[in-house]
Amino acid sequence: MSMPAAEKVIAVDDDAKNGRGDELDDLPVDDGTKHQISVDPWYQVGFVLTTGVNSAYVLGYSGSVMVPLGWVGGTVGLLLAAAVSMYANALLGRLHLLGGKRHIRYRDLAGHIYGRKMYGLTWALQYVNLFMINTGFIILAGQALKALYLLIKDDGAMKLPYCIAVSGFVCALFAFGIPYLSALRIWLGFSTVFSLIFIVAACVLSLRDGVRSPPRDYSIPGDGPDRVFTTIGASASLVFAYNTGMLPEIQATIRPPVVKNIEKALWFQFTIGVVPIYAVIFIGYWAYGNETSSYLLNSVHGPVWVKALANLSAFLQTVIALHIFASPMYEYLDTRFGSSEGGPFAFHNVIFRVGVRGGYLTVNTLVAAMLPFLGDFMSLTGALSTFPLTFVLANHMYLVANRHRLSSLQKSWHWLNVIGFTVLAITAAVAALRLIAKDSKTYHIFADV
Repeated sequence: MSMPAAEKVIAVDDDAKNGRGDELDDLPVDDGTKHQISVDPWYQVGFVLTTGVNSAYVLGYSGSVMVPLGWVGGTVGLLLAAAVSMYANALLGRLHLLGGKRHIRYRDLAGHIYGRKMYGLTWALQYVNLFMINTGFIILAGQALKALYLLIKDDGAMKLPYCIAVSGFVCALFAFGIPYLSALRIWLGFSTVFSLIFIVAACVLSLRDGVRSPPRDYSIPGDGPDRVFTTIGASASLVFAYNTGMLPEIQATIRPPVVKNIEKALWFQFTIGVVPIYAVIFIGYWAYGNETSSYLLNSVHGPVWVKALANLSAFLQTVIALHIFASPMYEYLDTRFGSSEGGPFAFHNVIFRVGVRGGYLTVNTLVAAMLPFLGDFMSLTGALSTFPLTFVLANHMYLVANRHRLSSLQKSWHWLNVIGFTVLAITAAVAALRLIAKDSKTYHIFADV
């Protein structure tokens, strides 16, 4: 597939009339890719971002965020995390054109600013981030499939590891047929419909349960060290809820002007896009208190057909959402090892995707089946990669790129963010690892949780 012509954009660190990318210069892409770039309107990118945050993961936030933080901590934390996430992503979006080139990958941008070693470290962090997110998606799909099976036939034959294996296989089939991120198009519409189905079903059934139930207990469970570590782990889940860890890769698909358009997409994500998240989180916690399940559809009561439709929608939406977060790995493998001959659906290219993407998702599925602790995965992902990639690196890269323009107060602000989020990342990682170790003692590998 031929590369589109270089678009007219401006580098952030060049002198510009307004510093926001409105002056036009011919800039090349930092490195070649076999995937499409610069073809999507901003609203399609907005739907990609919104699909990422309104995935079936939202069904777990009532239990993983609100239960350990309570009404005050959870509400303030969600709003604050949204504000700092919007700010950090906007900073990152403005660095897309740094140094006279378009940086279509996070690692390319880090390598341009810091050098080759940081290129490798950033790629490792991002790989860990996306691998764990995708593992969590497969766990979620497995939980939805198991819940659907139990509604039809409650004989205990279909264990969670089996459901996870089926989910991984379906995700692989979808990956074989969708060659790159821009090709999702109509599938983003299906994803939005699926999200609305399971979110509306969860909200309506939770509301009905809440009205009919006696007063709930909203006290924060646990005491001593357990409560402290659980609270710290929940803070990592807060930032995990809003961030993809792959904004440069998503921004690469957007039409020019790339800075203005990614900001429009981000505003869409953090205004309209967060409304469904808040609805399902707050209604779910209100209905069940500190007994809220880590998968909300396991807590609700109502007509079997409604719960079945909600679980099926959650399963299908998860398959689509996983493809978004796996796309940086797919792009790397396709560009590094794939063939340039023929189109994306040429027989040899399809066979390549079957072998390479199938192998990648097999490893994801195996890890998901061995350690199906979803809440712990969210906390660990937020600690090890979301904090460093989205907050620490974004602020420090912006600081380095604009060091001659920023005032002393602005520099102090960015350094405060760098240091503060580094400390949070370390403490959250310790908390998440402690939770995983604790759960691993309670449950054996390949547990049917």
